Amino acid sequence: MKRIILFAASVFLFAGCVNGQNSSDYASLPQQKPGEQVATFGGGCFWSMSEAMSELKGVDKVVSGYAGGTKVRPSYEEVGTQETGHAEVVQIYYDPKVISFATLAHAFFFAHNPTELNYQGPDRGTDYRSIAFYRTPEEKAILLDEIKKIDATKHYGDPIVTQVVPFKAFYPAEKYHQGYYRLHPESGYIQSVSVPKVEKFQKAMKAELKPEFQK
Repeated sequence: MKRIILFAASVFLFAGCVNGQNSSDYASLPQQKPGEQVATFGGGCFWSMSEAMSELKGVDKVVSGYAGGTKVRPSYEEVGTQETGHAEVVQIYYDPKVISFATLAHAFFFAHNPTELNYQGPDRGTDYRSIAFYRTPEEKAILLDEIKKIDATKHYGDPIVTQVVPFKAFYPAEKYHQGYYRLHPESGYIQSVSVPKVEKFQKAMKAELKPEFQK
């Protein structure tokens, strides 16, 4: 899995963002608080998706990871081969008294471009596909209704291609992926790809952002 960025005539490859880290050093899942609910979405690189969703009011924790495939506890490198079936996703722990699943679903569709099939901007492959998981029939209905509403507005021009599938399992990504957006602001990929996506999200979801992110 490579993140590809075009600067003028030059092409720079960010190969897996491994940076010499131990790929077996996985993050841990947080203990779910009483009354807290969980949602799982994938929309391209989880660095920007994680940052965007964490800025929403009512969101307590966002964990980057992998879902949608068959391999148990895959590594970043394995997911990048596109042979595991997994996509880069984020798992969101939120307070339903503050933010609803419907609002999270709406935000998800503006945190990436859901009309891009098996890619997001410069990132290519099924591991970057747009995918939304539901845990109940109600959540499935909400996701399908949100797709229908956004398509009707012609906001994106092209129809949404997001997969809407039942949740089965989530595997946390390696520790060095967690909070990567804030930990590596100097990264060329973060500056050129992630920051524009997060800024677009902030404009679209301004009323739902935590006070510190309402510019």
